[in-house]
Amino acid sequence: QVQLVESGGGLVQAGGSLRLSCAVSGRTFSNYAMGWFRQAPGNEREFVAAFSRSGITTYYADSVKGRFTISRDNAKNTMYLQMNSLKPEDTAVYYCATGRGPGVSPGGYDYWGQGTQVTVSS
Repeated sequence: QVQLVESGGGLVQAGGSLRLSCAVSGRTFSNYAMGWFRQAPGNEREFVAAFSRSGITTYYADSVKGRFTISRDNAKNTMYLQMNSLKPEDTAVYYCATGRGPGVSPGGYDYWGQGTQVTVSS
């Protein structure tokens, strides 16, 4: 059974930083695309950042480029999202996902975590 568990969310002031973690079990981590998505109330789930299946190529949404960094530790089967210079509009539930890709489309992922809340106050 494939499971993804996110952690690291919380409340932070604008300009602050958070690091999200996503621990994956039940799947060989390095063989699949891995991604972060987010969903704010009343909005659709949107792409944030992702690794290709090879783990070599990274993708970022324009809204987070230069502020967020995706990384992974294959030995720990864990993916991270370092979020700097946070803005109130980054407030959302953040989800990690794994699948065969493509990396930027939610349809390319077949397993999702339960989500972790990130709230950025102004």
